[in-house]
Amino acid sequence: MMNQFSLIIRFLSVVLLVLSLAGCAGSRRHESTGEYLDDTVLTSKVKTAIFNDPSLEVLDINVKTFKGVVQLSGFVDSEKAANKAVERARAVSGVKMVNNSLIVK
Repeated sequence: MMNQFSLIIRFLSVVLLVLSLAGCAGSRRHESTGEYLDDTVLTSKVKTAIFNDPSLEVLDINVKTFKGVVQLSGFVDSEKAANKAVERARAVSGVKMVNNSLIVK
């Protein structure tokens, strides 16, 4: 009887472990926990790269990252500034691609 109870507890533990690991997995539209943290770091690095460029107006440029793909949006003063922001984002290690949705005002 005790061995049967122990076997059931072990089985349930394995099932719970498998279910909890499956909950952390990513998909095409959802990030895993690790991917989310990586993207948060990438977003910070891209924002810093743009912020450190005095020719760019940081407050008007928004940065979002999903699975290594950076989305730049907001407003810039010129096409040159938009290109510079894209260039700065692409230079960050770990960035797979940059989508430019910046609008020249």
